[in-house]
Amino acid sequence: MIYRGFASDNNAGVHPRIMQALTNANQGHCKAYGDDPYTQRAEQLFKEHFGQQSEVFFIFNGTAANVLSLQALSHSYHAIICADTAHIHVDECGAPERFTGCKLLDNPASDGKLTIADIEKHLHLTGFEHHVQPKVISITQSTEMGTVYSVDELKEIAAFAHRHQLLLHVDGARIANAAAYLNTSFKELVTDTGVDILSFGGTKNGLMYGEAIVVLNPEYSLDFKYIRKQGMQLASKMRYIAAQFEAYLSGDLYLENARNANKMARLLHQKAGESGVRITQKVEANEVFAVLPSAVIRELQETFFFYMWDESKNEVRWVCSWDTTEDDVLQFTSVLKKALNKYTTV
Repeated sequence: MIYRGFASDNNAGVHPRIMQALTNANQGHCKAYGDDPYTQRAEQLFKEHFGQQSEVFFIFNGTAANVLSLQALSHSYHAIICADTAHIHVDECGAPERFTGCKLLDNPASDGKLTIADIEKHLHLTGFEHHVQPKVISITQSTEMGTVYSVDELKEIAAFAHRHQLLLHVDGARIANAAAYLNTSFKELVTDTGVDILSFGGTKNGLMYGEAIVVLNPEYSLDFKYIRKQGMQLASKMRYIAAQFEAYLSGDLYLENARNANKMARLLHQKAGESGVRITQKVEANEVFAVLPSAVIRELQETFFFYMWDESKNEVRWVCSWDTTEDDVLQFTSVLKKALNKYTTV
């Protein structure tokens, strides 16, 4: 029997309230391309969460959210500074570089987080025409390693960026998990820290499909509708994306879902730790990284789906979702414990 796995929060189903929102939106005709009441209501909700100066643009997927956000902030001779674990560097098939023309300057980041020192070392390139010009700092919140930038860390990075005429992009595929961990509002976490543009994720936290780009710096929102259109991300039946976000941002569904995913990750961390498993990263959002014997990994994967993260270290990644239950975690850690006893007993 194959149980519900821990490979990715992308694998989870659609939250019932999101599915109901889609059903409700599927009534009659609406004007296309966002000129509909669902989109207008969702746009207003984003303003309530991020501030009246913010502008939101709905699109289809996360890679496009990152690529179009970076494209809006840069020219082809610019460079984008990121962590070496960043999704834009590792998991987007070169799309950011192809479509922006920019070079990615990646930095080793064992915990997934960029520091001021990581950014500062690239600034010697500024003003020299033979080198790409650093322009955008791109960070992920929560990071690909399951860690979370604090509000103060974000403020520090944004302030440094703006002092040096740089811009700050946040890949927020799991931004709700970060907000849940820090117990902050999106405005406190994003707008008030000085972020210029945000890729706002929903698919990993209960939506069927669709992401959003939130432009916080008004200078870059004026022409963004043209960038979205050229980027082939203007949905004709936009009401189906917008209706999901309307349900997601109403009644704190985003927070409810993220809190459960984070809570289950903490439980998984606890139970795995009790079995003697070495956890390699702080468990702050909904991801757990662990090192296991190869034989244990193989046996676990016969029953539960999850990914190897770093084969050279036998490091795996486990991800909890909005619908992960305590029973899921306990079943998994029970099999884990038996496998550990089987293969580590002398």
